[in-house]
Amino acid sequence: MKNILLGILAFAAVFLVSCNNSKAENTQIAVAHLTIGDIVPHDQVCMVNNAYMGKKQLEVQHDGKTYYGCCENCKLRIPQEENARMAYDPISKKLIDKATAIIAISDKNDNVMYFENKKNYEAFFNKK
Repeated sequence: MKNILLGILAFAAVFLVSCNNSKAENTQIAVAHLTIGDIVPHDQVCMVNNAYMGKKQLEVQHDGKTYYGCCENCKLRIPQEENARMAYDPISKKLIDKATAIIAISDKNDNVMYFENKKNYEAFFNKK
């Protein structure tokens, strides 16, 4: 029984440090003062998971632009996967580069949205 419990604990530890779950672990402390619609710095966003992480992320250079990811897997995916570098602006519906986009918190789970310009950001969040 003790070995089963240790196995479960080991699996849980590995699961908690995996790429997809680091978002919740990393954002609980830093995001307390942010609200939906707040603009966040590029270097604190995992552009693979589209999530505000609350701390500086791993820098990835690709085609002369800088992208950010939360783990080694993200560093591998950014150069290989267009959806890790590009997103659709919710207002213009244009495909835009995450490296140059305005990035804002989109929900209470610290997910983010990308905007091609300040005007679209303001229109989406009724910031005028």
